[in-house]
Amino acid sequence: MAAILVSVDKSVETVDNPRPIGDLGPWTEGMKAVLGVFGKEPVAGRVKTRLCPPLSAVEAAGLYRSCLKETVATMGGAGFELVLFFDGDADYFRRAFPGFRLLPQGEGDLGERMERALRTLLAGGSETAALIGSDTPDLPVALVEEAFVALREADVVVAPAGDGGYVLVGERRHVPELFHDIPWSTAGVLAATRQRAAELDVDFREVDSWEDLDDLPSLRRLLVRSPASAAARHAAVLLARHGL
Repeated sequence: MAAILVSVDKSVETVDNPRPIGDLGPWTEGMKAVLGVFGKEPVAGRVKTRLCPPLSAVEAAGLYRSCLKETVATMGGAGFELVLFFDGDADYFRRAFPGFRLLPQGEGDLGERMERALRTLLAGGSETAALIGSDTPDLPVALVEEAFVALREADVVVAPAGDGGYVLVGERRHVPELFHDIPWSTAGVLAATRQRAAELDVDFREVDSWEDLDDLPSLRRLLVRSPASAAARHAAVLLARHGL
C-alpha cells in the first residue's frame, strides 16, 4: 500500500466516530486496539469479476455491496473500533457508512497499501492493529478477537485463507518488510510471509483459518457454511436466478 505515511488527521473523511479508540473488551486486557477494513466502491466491472460469469457485472457488484455492508455491520456491532480504508469515491463511503472514520487506501500494490494502513493505525495511538478485507462476510467475530489476544505477545498475527493467502493480518510491532516483494494474488502469499518473518526473527503467530469469497465454488461453500449470512442469502437469490 504506498510509501508515504498518510496523516490520520488530514486523511480522515468522516471524523466524528462515536466510538473512540480504547479498551474493547476483556480480550484486549487494556490495550488500545483498532480494526481496519479494506473496501472498494461496488462498481460493476471492478469488483468480484471472477464471479462473471455466471453472474453479470451488475449482479457481482450488488453481491460485493452486501459483503461490504455485512462486514462493517458485524465488526462495528461487535464493538471494534473500525477504520474503513476505501478505494473509490469517498462520497459513496460517506453516504453508505456514516459515523465511521474513512481513510483512502492510496496507490500501490496490495502489500504497499496494507503496509501503509497498518503503519498509519499504529502511529495513530493504537497499541495493536489488524486489517481484514470485505471478501469474508461471515468472518467470525471470535476469530478477530483471537487475533487480538495473540497480539498481546506476538509481533504479527495472521488468519490463513484456504487459497494460500490470509484473511487477517495484525501487528503489535510494525514490520514493513512483511509486505514487500510478496507474490500477491497467488497461492504463495502465506508461505512467503512465513519465510520472511522467520528471516527477520519476528514473533509470528497464526490463528484459525477462514475463506475468502472469490469464485463460484467459494460462493457455494458460503451458502453451506453460513446460510444465515446476509451475503449468503443475497447469493442464493442470484444463483437461483441463474438456475445454479
